[in-house]
Amino acid sequence: MEKQAVLEVKDLKKHFYLDKGETLKAVDGVSFKIYKGETFGLVGESGCGKSTAGRTIIGLYERTDGEVLYNGRNVHTMNEKEKFAFHRQMQMIFQDPYASLNPRSTVREIISEPMEVHGLYASNKKARLQRVYQLLEDVGLNRDHANRYPHEFSGGQRQRIGIARSLALDPEFIIADEPISALDVSVQAQVVNLLKRLQKEKGLTFLFIAHDLSMVKQISDRIGVMYLGHFVELTDSAKLYKNPLHPYTQALLSAIPIPDPDVEDRRERIILKGDLPSPMDPPSGCVFRTRCQYAMDVCAGQKPAWQEIESNHFVACHLYDKNKPSAKQTLPLITIR
Repeated sequence: MEKQAVLEVKDLKKHFYLDKGETLKAVDGVSFKIYKGETFGLVGESGCGKSTAGRTIIGLYERTDGEVLYNGRNVHTMNEKEKFAFHRQMQMIFQDPYASLNPRSTVREIISEPMEVHGLYASNKKARLQRVYQLLEDVGLNRDHANRYPHEFSGGQRQRIGIARSLALDPEFIIADEPISALDVSVQAQVVNLLKRLQKEKGLTFLFIAHDLSMVKQISDRIGVMYLGHFVELTDSAKLYKNPLHPYTQALLSAIPIPDPDVEDRRERIILKGDLPSPMDPPSGCVFRTRCQYAMDVCAGQKPAWQEIESNHFVACHLYDKNKPSAKQTLPLITIR
């Protein structure tokens, strides 16, 4: 039975037009699908465009070009009534739990606000309050927290409040924009485990945006790797960690510390040369070529094709062109345990 694609992104572009005629190409032509019930991890360095992609998908940013189809309907051509209904189905967890909650509102008001906007329990405020209590318990808090203010909570608790708010409309799809990056390491695993439990209980589909590949591995079914507004690799989570194909992916994975001093001392770390280029003036051809130790003449003049190298394993790299040596023979294999 063929999987059902809940979200389909086709050649999505989001450009910001700045002063003096400059254009910042934050997202410059990405395509992928997310299937019902899965968690799709979107990873890359800061500035690669992953958060902009998430905000454009949900409609916080207007697209420059391309399509975002949710259950077959174009998000960016919906009328106001259709968008209103769409936002009940797709919600977002924001990155900063300190900035995303209104400091002047109580937790009860924060969580119930989406229900008020969408007219849920309008004639039964007692039922709405019970829904708030239930959501707090779902995310590991209790009903006594409903009358407190955000400043009274830790970062991990604030993020749980943000998650409860995202669940208030009983959505099908959640975009989690770096939901753990602002949290202590000891709290990150708790939030990830919470998201996994909620997904299992409620049948949720996630787009999980992060730069920490070690944590993405724990929650994602498939992973897409972004660099400077482009996808460079996409495959199953286990396959990506066992056999990373793109030089950029290998460099990212080599940066993950291994909790074994003997292995950590022996393994080779791949250090990328140079700085991340500006998205206002990206390199010609392959956008990664200025930092790639395997760059060839063709990389400067021709954008690499998006190719399926093996089953469900896609990569954009000239090392994998049919008339070039196999990158499996060229690149050192890095295994992340």
